[in-house]
Amino acid sequence: MNESTWKDALQDQMPSDLAHQIDIFEGQMALMEQGKLDEKVFAETRLRRGVYGQRYDNGQRHDGLRTQPIDFDSDLVKGPGTMWDAPGMQRIKIPFGGMAPDQMEVLAQVADEYADGILHVTTRQDIQLHYVHIEDTPDMMRRLAAAGVTTQEACGNVVRNVTCCQLAGVCKTEPFDVTPYALAMADFLMGHDDTQDFGRKLKVAFSGCAHTACGLVMMHDLGLLGVIKNIDGVPTRGFTFYVGGGLGAVPHEAKVLSEFVTEDEILPLSQAMARVFARLGEKHNRNRARIKFLVAKLGIEEFRRLVFEEREGLPHDDRWTAYLDTLPHYGEKPLKAPSFLNGEVRPEGFDIWYATNVLAQRQEGYCVATVHLPLGDLTSRQLVQLADVARKYVGDNVRTTVEQNIVFRWVAEADLPNLFRDLKAIDLGDSGAGTIVDITACPGTDTCKLGIASSRGLAGELIKRLTAKSASMPDAIKDLKIKISGCFNSCGQHQVADIGFFGNSRKAGNYKVPFFQVVLGGQWQNNAGSYGLPIGSVPSKRIPEVVDAITERYVAERERGERFQSWATRLGKKEARELLRPFMDTPVYELQPDYFSDWGDPRVFTLGDLGIGECAGEVVSLFSMEIAKAESEAFEAQLALENGEAVRADDLAYQAMLLAAKALVRTEFLDVGDEAERIVEEFRTRFYDSKRFFDPFAKGKFARYLFTRHEQPPINPDVDTARRTIDEAQLFIEATHACELRISEAQAEAEAAQLAALVQKAPKRKVVLPPGFGK
Repeated sequence: MNESTWKDALQDQMPSDLAHQIDIFEGQMALMEQGKLDEKVFAETRLRRGVYGQRYDNGQRHDGLRTQPIDFDSDLVKGPGTMWDAPGMQRIKIPFGGMAPDQMEVLAQVADEYADGILHVTTRQDIQLHYVHIEDTPDMMRRLAAAGVTTQEACGNVVRNVTCCQLAGVCKTEPFDVTPYALAMADFLMGHDDTQDFGRKLKVAFSGCAHTACGLVMMHDLGLLGVIKNIDGVPTRGFTFYVGGGLGAVPHEAKVLSEFVTEDEILPLSQAMARVFARLGEKHNRNRARIKFLVAKLGIEEFRRLVFEEREGLPHDDRWTAYLDTLPHYGEKPLKAPSFLNGEVRPEGFDIWYATNVLAQRQEGYCVATVHLPLGDLTSRQLVQLADVARKYVGDNVRTTVEQNIVFRWVAEADLPNLFRDLKAIDLGDSGAGTIVDITACPGTDTCKLGIASSRGLAGELIKRLTAKSASMPDAIKDLKIKISGCFNSCGQHQVADIGFFGNSRKAGNYKVPFFQVVLGGQWQNNAGSYGLPIGSVPSKRIPEVVDAITERYVAERERGERFQSWATRLGKKEARELLRPFMDTPVYELQPDYFSDWGDPRVFTLGDLGIGECAGEVVSLFSMEIAKAESEAFEAQLALENGEAVRADDLAYQAMLLAAKALVRTEFLDVGDEAERIVEEFRTRFYDSKRFFDPFAKGKFARYLFTRHEQPPINPDVDTARRTIDEAQLFIEATHACELRISEAQAEAEAAQLAALVQKAPKRKVVLPPGFGK
């Protein structure tokens, strides 16, 4: 069908508000094509419709030797540095992860027709499609809207997809089903006037249990934990409100806004919080514009006072409580009557799958079965087939999960063997859900513009190796969580994994090398109850060995019943660093060139034709020597924090930033000295004011960590403050590495150009051969 036909054919099947929003977006596209709309305004507009940029959309791609242009049909852009004709990513909102078979089919159809036929489940229970042309997005949105699915506010500075525990309603330990509250929140806040003026996005999650992973409320901007409180002898539903959590470059654990909020108050209180965030949140410095920074700046007591004060002045809205009338009628309906496995014939492989992928519901005779999706991917054909399987066993009771899988709820136990057979027939019967082979990974360098290292490539390699030895794997490590991000932004949630990794890079001689920072001791349980800390960076190609070394040491040394996080804490940062040390060095390129390319990517991380370091040993620069001091100081800060010395840890982290800044300054000005004020002044003048420290995406974000700590030192810093300073110091050091790398590359290019010019200008000399030469 052509563009106009889809609009006409589906007009009466779409919700009128969504249809109107899609029409508006289509009109804005036309204005952009005519040059009548500012490109920054249009960029935010399309983001709020889930239309996202993708790697190489600036029209360039590095081939391992040099940057090569990508030719597109026109020079039109869809945002700063983003070509109109470049394929992009489309994010599709799935509130609480709920999908019906009819919706699954439409998702498969649009993936097949407008994308590359692959659907990706995200860590926020969304669906993402890649390689989508912007011209196709209005029709795609209409087809989705007709099926009750929207892309509205899937991206942008708004409330993102509201997530919810995939077991809500069937969990044995929850006080009540939080699903209808999550749905009410999603409906209420989407497009609300008070959520349109944020400096950055706001993420919301619902959880029914405090001590499991569940909804991960501790790492969200706004997290709601379902609780029941006895009021005047009456059990009353409500929620504990958490605010100001978040991962990202510098993670913050959420604070309690209120211990108990009754169900009739959760929407108005969320609206009041949104107003405070919109009014007082940072708007100019986007790198500190999340609500976690506002909570940290004001303090939770002042933030709480402002929110409740705002709540008192809100004009009444009937929508605050209208949904409560529907609660008695809410509930999923099982497709089949309960039944039990008993003597059912079990196909080959069933018992292993049953052990890892099946969980008994609190409703007897029913189970939740997980469809394990390695890397979160499935094809459009598989999703169509999966929709048919859902119709056969569970009806509409399907959800995506934050660990990038899909679950079937309300499976009659007796149906499990046949369900397993049907899943195997469509290549979706993998076991291992929730185990060490169920690795979470962000898109990384595959499609993300911010990716530094190949998170999906590394994840795929680890999955292959761990699966091969899963049969003989000790029970102690089978349930460990591994999560991988392609950069520091934590889209892969590496900070709440037992073993986490985030991508960075280093320089060895004249070559760039993909590295991953190793993060140990994060806590997935207790709703992402605590975050791990970075231990050290390791070449990407040695990470599988690192995983083996860590897990083997854990098995050998753990005490009876000791969990990984407790063992990692007992091991200590210093000993953990020693564990990594044998893997941290980079070999000479000529001896092991595979280290200088990333997983699944044949390109070499190279600086071009600038020459190779001496084979007898690397030529170590002054910068490399001095930045090592900063890294050492940052590690000492971690040890101090481990010992409970918050004041010392904070100061050491600050000193680490000063040393890194000094290392960079001394590449140009050897006599900067050791005085903090002068180091900061020289760094600001030479690298920040000139914007040479800026990268294309983070800008000057990491430099401001140094300036803020230098100009506003905390008074008697506590553990939380010290941890944030350590995180900021680590990121500042990484940014210093990146800055020095960019500058050295630019200098090498300039020198090469200068040499070429000299050769060009040099007089041509006639070569006279001596008599008899060559005989």
